Amino acid sequence: MASKTKIDKAGRYLSDPKRDYDEEMLELELIFDEYRKEHLEPLTRLTLELQGWLQTHGRKYYIAQRLKRKPQILRKLNRFSVRLTQLQDIGGCRIIVDSNSDVDELYSYISGKLKESAFATILRVTDYREKGRDDTGYRALHVILSVSGRMLELQIRSQIQHYWSESIERTSVIYGHRLKEKEGDSCVIDYFKEFSNALHEIEIYKRLDAKQEIMLQEKRELAEAIISMAIKSGHLSGFVNQSVIRSMASAENSHNTTFNNWILVFDWTDGNFVTWEMVSRDPQAAVDCYLRYESEFPEDERKEVVMIGTSSIETVQHTHSHYFGIDHHNDALENMESSIIGLSRRSKIDVGARRILMTMKNRTFWGPKKVAVSTLKNHFCSGIASFDHSLEELRSLGIIIGSDPISLDLKKKPFIEELI
Repeated sequence: MASKTKIDKAGRYLSDPKRDYDEEMLELELIFDEYRKEHLEPLTRLTLELQGWLQTHGRKYYIAQRLKRKPQILRKLNRFSVRLTQLQDIGGCRIIVDSNSDVDELYSYISGKLKESAFATILRVTDYREKGRDDTGYRALHVILSVSGRMLELQIRSQIQHYWSESIERTSVIYGHRLKEKEGDSCVIDYFKEFSNALHEIEIYKRLDAKQEIMLQEKRELAEAIISMAIKSGHLSGFVNQSVIRSMASAENSHNTTFNNWILVFDWTDGNFVTWEMVSRDPQAAVDCYLRYESEFPEDERKEVVMIGTSSIETVQHTHSHYFGIDHHNDALENMESSIIGLSRRSKIDVGARRILMTMKNRTFWGPKKVAVSTLKNHFCSGIASFDHSLEELRSLGIIIGSDPISLDLKKKPFIEELI
C-alpha cells in the first residue's frame, strides 16, 4: 500500500490540469485508483450492516451506496484545496426515510447500534437540515464514520430533502453547470436555495405566505428563463425511464444475489442510458470495471459513469433518482398542504396578476373603494413589468369591478383568497 504522502501527491498531481501526463503521472494514477478501491469493501460491509439493522427498525427506508466518481473527486480536491487522504466521502452510503423526524429517530437508532457493535466509529456529525448549506441550501444529516481504517460518509435524508437534492442534480446536467458546486448563474443557484428553504418550511408544518410563494415563483421563472436560454429547451422536470428499470430488475432476479454493484452510464446530451452492467461484488473486479467505463465514457463528452451498490435495483430509483427522472417524488409531496412543487406550472394566474391582487387586497380596494388604474400601475405596482397583461388576465376571471377606476368584487372574495 502506498504511503499517505504518495497518495496525497497523486491527488495533487491528478487534480492539476496544467500538469503533463508522463510516466510519473501514470504511476500516481495507479496509486489514486488503488486508494479509491480500498474504500469499496468497508463501504459494502457498512451498507449491509446498516441494512440488517434497518430491517428490524420498523420504518420505511431506502438504502444504497456509491463509490465517488473520479472526476468528482478531482474537482473537489481543487475546489476545497484539501488532500486526498482528507476526503471523507470517497465511499458514501445514503438512507432515505419519510420525514425529518424519522431522520432524528434513525440516527439515534443507528448510533446506539454502532456503540453496541463497535463495527464502526462515529468521527463527526454535521447537521445541515435546519439552516441548509450556505452555498446551495443543501439539507441532510451527514455522519462521518471510520470503518476498517477508511473514512466513509453516511447521509440520512427525508423524502423532501432528497427531492430537492435530486432536483438540483438533474437540473445541473440539463443546464450544463454543476449547481451544487456553485457553477452557473447566481440567479439559478439562488432559486434552489430559496426552494430548499420553502421545502423546509413545509416539512416543519409551516405555511408559506403569499409573499413567499410569489417570491419563489418569480425566482423559479427567472431560473427557467436562464436555463432555457442556455439549452434552448427550458424545463426543470424529467421522466422516469421505466424500461431500463425493468431490464435491470430482470438481470438482478436472474442472478439471485443479495447485493450487487452496478455500473450506470448516462448521456446527458439526450437524457438516455448509454449502457449499464451488473458487476462483481469483489472490490478489485468491480473497480477495474469502473475504471474501464470511466475511460471509455469521459465526463467531458457529457457522459456520467457511476457505480452504485444495492440489494434491490428499484431502490436506486429512489436513492439516485436523477438518473431515472424525478416525477415519482411528487407522490410524496402532493398531499402536503401548500405544496410548492411545480408552483409556476400549476398556478392559476401569473406572478404579476398575483401581485396586483395582493396589493389591491392589502390596500382594501374592494367594492365601492376604487383605485385609478394609472395610480395602481405607476405607484402601488410600479415594479410589475407585465401590469397591462396581468390586469387583463384578472378582468377575464371576472374579479375586477369597473373599467377605470377599479376594485375587487366582494362576491368573489373566496375565489380571490384562493388565487392569492
